[in-house]
Amino acid sequence: MPKTTLYNIKAEKVGEIELSDALFANTINTSAMHTMVVNYLANQRQGTQSTKTRTEVRGGGKKPWRQKGTGRARQGSIRSPQWKGGGVALGPKPRGYRFSVNKKLRDVALKSALSSKMVSSDIIVLEHLDIDSYKTKDFAKILADFNVDNALIVTAAKNENVVRGARNIPYIKTTIASNINVYDILQHAKFIVTKDAVTKIEEVYA
Repeated sequence: MPKTTLYNIKAEKVGEIELSDALFANTINTSAMHTMVVNYLANQRQGTQSTKTRTEVRGGGKKPWRQKGTGRARQGSIRSPQWKGGGVALGPKPRGYRFSVNKKLRDVALKSALSSKMVSSDIIVLEHLDIDSYKTKDFAKILADFNVDNALIVTAAKNENVVRGARNIPYIKTTIASNINVYDILQHAKFIVTKDAVTKIEEVYA
């Protein structure tokens, strides 16, 4: 089993913790991670963009001029795409960008993402993250002690002080163990997780 250092919130070493082989020492599958990142970003898209075709633009029922004899190009409607104010040819219409990924691939991608953080030594395990203050400057001090300015912070359950303390700090995101995803793990430079959250992750995903 891979081992990593266990810290307190003052960035002091207080021991070591063993992590699950299945989650943190797995073969890294970059293709699976890429698929999950594309899936995550596609699922965020609203798909509400829309343009009008020539049949939906108001007006243009009358032929602008007769077919022959004017010296100009033949035209059938002033709402054709080449006219100003005309319809849009091949323009976007509302659509859904969502697509599903099977559970096996999702599991492989998540384990690969967690393992990649372990391989690059970008995982920080905290003994606990119980803080009395929700002030941003107090939470920023904790991050400064670890020399971290870009991180995903994972707790076992929602901690209001952690959420409020971190929400105004750029490039810092908080979540709970049951909601982690491949995109957030790879998007942030460091993966900061509490000891309780590690147990929860291993229960849910191992």
